[in-house]
Amino acid sequence: MAYRVGVVGAAGYAGAELVRLLLAHPDFELTAITSNADVNVKLADVYPAFAGETDLVFTAHDDPVLESLDAVFLAVPHTAAMGMVPGLLSHGVSVFDLSADYRLDDPDVYEAWYATPHTSPDLLKTRAFGLPELYAEDLASARAQHVAGEPALIACAGCYPTATSLAAAPALRMGWCRAQSLIVVDAISGVTGAGKGCTSRTHFCSADESVEAYGVCKHRHTPEIEQILGARDRVIFTPHLAPLKRGLLSTVTLQLDEGAHALSTEDAVRAYEEFYATSPLVKVLPAGAMPSTSSVVGTCSCQIGLAVDKRTGVLVAMAAIDNLCKGAAGQAVQCANIVFGLDERRGLPLVGMPV
Repeated sequence: MAYRVGVVGAAGYAGAELVRLLLAHPDFELTAITSNADVNVKLADVYPAFAGETDLVFTAHDDPVLESLDAVFLAVPHTAAMGMVPGLLSHGVSVFDLSADYRLDDPDVYEAWYATPHTSPDLLKTRAFGLPELYAEDLASARAQHVAGEPALIACAGCYPTATSLAAAPALRMGWCRAQSLIVVDAISGVTGAGKGCTSRTHFCSADESVEAYGVCKHRHTPEIEQILGARDRVIFTPHLAPLKRGLLSTVTLQLDEGAHALSTEDAVRAYEEFYATSPLVKVLPAGAMPSTSSVVGTCSCQIGLAVDKRTGVLVAMAAIDNLCKGAAGQAVQCANIVFGLDERRGLPLVGMPV
């Protein structure tokens, strides 16, 4: 029997990607989609790509049907999720939150970076962090909650933290990096990463034929990256906007410890392959090969490329993902698969468009 699910914020880019994945999923029945701006409007009228595939109509975010579902995916801006999560959990509904509201362990850090108090800090202690390759134990606990008949809250990792952490975490966890050294992250994302609302920076006339840095030294994904990597106050994160619809490439430069100076690129590739041996959505490329966004667009796959620079004693680790899929909607479905006892790849596209 299919699990009945809903998407709150289905008119946004990440929400529409959730709809695309859930409609094709063999074990989830998409029952409700919400958008306060599009109440009573057909999904296909907003996104013609769905014409002939579904008759779903948008309802409001407070649609009572959400309280009767097995799971709800929240594709809403930060602070909006806090207003919905406690109520859904109280009705026994598991929640997969794509926003930042429950990602950070410390409510004071959340308030410092998002300029608003956290209204349900108690849930930060019990939520699972939704980055399956690095937080398998969290998702196993959420799975146990579901089996016990209790709802689970999964805070899905953001797009920049996902790519950056998948690239850097193995090296840090294997002890290759110099203690307290800075971690330099230069990442490039497509325009959909900024959301559906158009701004002067994301307007076609500004974004086309242009690449620019933004949020320098103050981007809100910085504390999330530091939390995942266990590197507080050590990450220098510079995001860039590129004239792409979808796709994200993160390049991380890590200073190697003296004990790792003999490491070769081939050694690093072998170690990463072993680290991700049980992670079917992560593909470590051979030495000399580098990841590209075009190879992962439309998929929930992550490609990782590595290079050791013996001259400067650094490891350069790169990861490419689709910011809307592995970086948002696909990751949420991957987490849901795990919580509901399914193969984590179930219903997820894994092969990109070759041309």
